Amino acid sequence: MNVDWVRTHCMALPHTTEHVLWGDDLVFKIGGKMYAAAVMVPHKIVMSFKCTPEVFAELVERPGIIPAPYSARSHWVALEREDALPRAEIKRLIRQSYDLVIAKLPKKKQAELMKPAKARK
Repeated sequence: MNVDWVRTHCMALPHTTEHVLWGDDLVFKIGGKMYAAAVMVPHKIVMSFKCTPEVFAELVERPGIIPAPYSARSHWVALEREDALPRAEIKRLIRQSYDLVIAKLPKKKQAELMKPAKARK
């Protein structure tokens, strides 16, 4: 998978951090919590992200999309190929994942993320 466009999109979202985990996964986090992951080497899964229970149920019915291994119980889906969804839809779903994760952060952490950069130091 070409992770460049995913990385560009995720890093444009405020306060996103990136980490290489599990050897080959580029993981994007907000407030220390994952919201998306992209695989940097050929693999049976190319990326995964969190979604609402309703969107999860809808997406796993589509070809090329499966419940994400180890995290499906938290409503994460995995794309088996990059073209399982149009790129614009993937970007929209990544943003939705980002928003879902922020909403679950403790209120104190949410408030900290909303402060201007100078005030956080």
